[in-house]
Amino acid sequence: MNAHDLRLRLLAVGAFVVGWPAVVNAAPTVYPRGVTIHDGDAAYPTDVMFSAADGNSYLIDMDGKVLKTWPHKGEPAKIVDPALIGGRKGVVGFPLDLVDSDAIPGLDGVGLVPGQATKKVDKTFGLVTWDGKVLWQWSGPASVGAALQHHDWDRLPNGNMLILSYVMRDNKAFSTGKIVDDMLYEVDQDGKVVWSWSATDHLREFGFTADQLKLVHASTSPDYLHVNAAVALGPNHWEKAGDKRFAADNIIFSSRNANLIAIISRETGHVVWRMGPNLPPQAQGRTAAKLPRPVDQTSGQHDVHMIPDGLPGAGNLLVFDNEGEAGYPPVPRPLLGGSRILEIDPVADTVVWQYVGSMSDRPNWTFFSPFISSAQRLPNGNTLID
Repeated sequence: MNAHDLRLRLLAVGAFVVGWPAVVNAAPTVYPRGVTIHDGDAAYPTDVMFSAADGNSYLIDMDGKVLKTWPHKGEPAKIVDPALIGGRKGVVGFPLDLVDSDAIPGLDGVGLVPGQATKKVDKTFGLVTWDGKVLWQWSGPASVGAALQHHDWDRLPNGNMLILSYVMRDNKAFSTGKIVDDMLYEVDQDGKVVWSWSATDHLREFGFTADQLKLVHASTSPDYLHVNAAVALGPNHWEKAGDKRFAADNIIFSSRNANLIAIISRETGHVVWRMGPNLPPQAQGRTAAKLPRPVDQTSGQHDVHMIPDGLPGAGNLLVFDNEGEAGYPPVPRPLLGGSRILEIDPVADTVVWQYVGSMSDRPNWTFFSPFISSAQRLPNGNTLID
């Protein structure tokens, strides 16, 4: 695959792990860097793009060689599919202009990591050519004065951009008096918002019980939902078979703090499919290994998306189930559990494939990321996990 053609959905920041050393029922004390395993006969040959904690985004090859560096930290950094941008290759999207949150009035309480206030926010989001020229940029609605893009964005087939953002709102129904309202904007090439959606406007569609809604309103964090993924479903066999819940332009999103995944109608804005927040207790032992099985409780999940047409598992959902603390109230988690990658049939509501630490001959708790992280299906049927 040509590096310019690569389209990745990596959401995580930090070091990208390509392999993992063997562990014998104990936490590792040495953490190797760089490529630790490369089985050329089994691994899909591709370049990998990721954003790092040093504020840069990188493209590396399978041997760990840095092919390209951008002086921007993506949320996430992705190379746009050339088919969605007039055949142009190597166009990348990320925040262009980070400013102190104090420079934008009223942004206290916003954080990429739950419970931690963000010091820098995205004033301007943009698309940049391979040689660094700004192709398109957006600095948010005039009423806000900043893009405030976070966690996810998507290039739509009509050439518009789907931006996951937020606004601070006064809301007396919440104990904080002020909330982070997660917003979706569709923005055209002239920077005009042609469609928008507010999560708080649809709060009663998310499946909370009356008692849970009381806990939601009593949350001490203004960022009470913490939406961390939002993308269009894309063409899929469910829609072709007549199930309009899965229309290609409908949007799937994930609320980390609510243990909620939902699909909203692009036409009406209403929730048309939902998983969570209340699911059966997580399966254990042999039951957990049996597939397919009913979907069980996720907690603090990230990077939900529908596997695109043309890839193994197309039409199923792929999600990094962090098993971090989340929920109203926080859901119980296995004492020695870990994170999971779940592939879910969204019509049968069943887990059809999963990855847990024990599948690599390690204790499950050695594969654990309480926040961020992602998973992506590759053309050869493997799954890239971050």
